[in-house]
Parts: sequence; C-alpha cells; structure tokens
Amino acid sequence: MNMRFITDQQTLEDLQIFGRHGGGAAYGGGSGGSVYALFNRTCTRGGAQILEELFRYPLADEQAINRRSGVIRELAHGRAVFPFSSELFDVAEQYLADTDERTKLATEDRTLGERLSGVIGADNTFKAIHKGVAAVMEIIGVAKEFADSGLGAGVGSADGFGELERVMQTLMGGELGKMLGQAGGQKLSYARVAELDVLIRFRQRKLILELLRQIYYLDVYLAVGKVAMERGYYFAKALPAGDHSVTLEGVYHPLLTNAVANTLRITPEGNVLFLTGANMAGKSTFMKSLGIAVFLAHMGFPVPAAAMEFAVLDGMYTTINLPDNLGMGASHFYAEVLRLKKVAQELGRSGRLFIMFDELFRGTNVKDAYEATIAITAAFATRKESIFVISTHIVEAGEVLREQRDNIRFVFLPTRMRGLLPEYTYTIETGITDDRHGMVIINNEDIPGILRRGSAIKR
Repeated sequence: MNMRFITDQQTLEDLQIFGRHGGGAAYGGGSGGSVYALFNRTCTRGGAQILEELFRYPLADEQAINRRSGVIRELAHGRAVFPFSSELFDVAEQYLADTDERTKLATEDRTLGERLSGVIGADNTFKAIHKGVAAVMEIIGVAKEFADSGLGAGVGSADGFGELERVMQTLMGGELGKMLGQAGGQKLSYARVAELDVLIRFRQRKLILELLRQIYYLDVYLAVGKVAMERGYYFAKALPAGDHSVTLEGVYHPLLTNAVANTLRITPEGNVLFLTGANMAGKSTFMKSLGIAVFLAHMGFPVPAAAMEFAVLDGMYTTINLPDNLGMGASHFYAEVLRLKKVAQELGRSGRLFIMFDELFRGTNVKDAYEATIAITAAFATRKESIFVISTHIVEAGEVLREQRDNIRFVFLPTRMRGLLPEYTYTIETGITDDRHGMVIINNEDIPGILRRGSAIKR
C-alpha cells in the first residue's frame, strides 16, 4: 500500500476540505463551501465515495502522486466523458449485494411461464435478477468499449488496484466473457439469465465489484479533470522527499471569488515563514491558500495555481480556527498549548511536516505571547526538514528571531492608507510590518460616537 499523508480533523476544518459538517459522499455537487464539493462532479454514488476516500487519505509517495496526476491530466486533455448511464450502478450494486444462495434461479431450460406457474413472488424475484444481470452486462459492454479505446489505461493504478484495461481483459478472457460474447444483442432467455446470474453474482462477483470500483475511479478522475480544465488549475509535480522545497506560482484560494494570487518558494534555507500584517490584511486566507495547494498536490489533484513543484512531505497540521475546549474547562491559551504539544509529538514521529499556526499565542497576554513566540519559532527553525508558517501580531519577536536563526524568512501582507481608509493588496512582500489599523477602522465605523450618543440619550 502507498504511504499516506497524515493530517487530522482540525486541519481538515481549517482548510475547509469537507466544510463545516464534515462533508459526505453525495454526487454531482458544486463548490458548496468546501474543497471536496468543488471537485465533486461525479456521476455515481460510488465515485463520490471514492473521491471522499482520496481526500481523507492523501499520498506521501512521489511516484504514486505523479502517476495519479498523470492519469487525470491525460483524461482531462483528452476531453473524455463518463460513458455510462449513472442509474445502472445503483441497480448493479443492489443486485450484487444479495449473495443469498437461495435466490438463485433454477438453471433448467424451461420457459418463464412453466417456471413461474403464476407465482407472484417468483415472478418478482426473476424480474429483479433479470434487471440486475442486464445492468451488469451493459456496464461491462460500455467498459469494454472504453478500455478498447485506450483511454482507460492507468485508471486506478496509483491506488492499489489494477488498471481498468487489465480488469476487463481478465473478465472477458474468462467464462463470463465467452457467454457475453455469445449473447450479443439478443434478448435474454430465462435459462441464459439463470446462467449469467450464477456467474455474475457468485462465481465472478469479486471481479465484477473490482470492475465497478475501477469505473468509480474513472468517474472521479474525469470529474477532477473537468474541474481542472474549466478553472485552469495546474497539475503539480512531486519531487523526491529529500529536496525539502515547495515552489508555488500564482497560488490562490479556490473558494473565493476574485482571489488574489501569490508566488512563493520555500527552501531549507528559509523553511520558516514569519508572517505579519494588520487585521484584515489577508494572513489567514494566504495560509489557507498554501495549505489547500499542498494538500491537493499530495492527492495528485490539480491545484489552484499557475505552477507548482513540491518535495513530498509526510503530513500537515494547521491551527487557523482553533476552538476553545469549554467542555474541558480549557481556555483558548491552553487549547493552543495542547495543539502545540500535539504538533511537537508529531514532529518527533515524522521527519517532514507542513505546519501552520495563525496568530500564535493570541490567547494570552502580550508579554507571554512575545516570549513564547520567540521560543517556539526558534525551536521550529531547528527542524529544517519540515516547513513552518507562523503568523503573528507580535512583530517585536521578529527582530529577535532575525538575530537568532538564519533560516527564518520574514514576509508580510501590507496595508496602504488612502487618507483614513485602509486598502489591502493581499500580496506578500519581504520584511516585517508593524501595521496596526484597528483604531482607524473602529473610528471609521464611528463606534465611539455611537456609544457616546447612546449614553447621552439615556441621561
């Protein structure tokens, strides 16, 4: 099995991978406020479930990532479309789920009238089996045409399953394939349905289910490729893990309208990004953009960027929207401490992680936040095989860190003042900023005036 990219629920929620309520395997969706929904153009329920699996278990293997990416890219550029009727799969799945030997049809070559002799229950059983057999046969026929076209090459090969072509060759080369070839387009007799039912539902069931799974992968790959072509996403290139670098050109947040793109290169010589900027300058959005791109890239999926290369990492942990754990009586600061402890433990277990903390130590006083920011960031900087992005308002800590560590890179999101109105570029620049415009915004909204006027009225 391929190595898996580790992460946790906090990170999935921070990056809006499945949305607020954890997502779900509905198919044929839209953006829906989650990255999963953005890519979910699947035509089948099984495809939606496979897509969810891929999101829950990204890859940490360079070859597997590039292989999956290559298959999706080829299908996308070939403009292939899903060639199956979606309804067939619900019928086939329900039919194959019944493995009760007692439901087999008698294989004697009798007419339907002789077989049923007016028994309504038997008639319904035959109709259900006939419908299931017909659905599976149609799926196999369409799959054979698709595989013969050469477009199915490699489908599923990055995911621990055989290629669609290989499954079809095995299927068509066996007893079932010979019978299907003999049947042609003829109407199925009772005897032929009984024979096919035994082969499909009992003797070849495992292979048929593998075929369905391969088709669900095809559904996913075609859906993802369609999104890539429509939105102009880029198929990132995975590099060997030892490179310890990430290069992103024009990366942006995929769920925002008119999102601003940024370009960034992270290397071991500057593997810690110390990010500053005023409130509303876009720090959280920038961090989410990075996180989503790195996450999608490890899935072998196209990324919202103009270009991307990345050294494969072992996993990702983010802390952007950390909730207070009131049930444990934990303050926000203690929740931050517990999160840091978890990250430290994971760094001890895994060599290469992507770590992001937004507004580190916002839950404590300025003095403690200053001292803790310096201590933790400096400690992170000793782990050059991992990547860290730390945003903070404690800009004074940056000057100290600049003297202590040479692999910390300082970037900021600027604010331009037009009179008393702040304007945000959302484009990163090199350096540290001490922009603070909280009181400007408060005064612009006339909050002190509203409070004064309210007080005067009460008198």
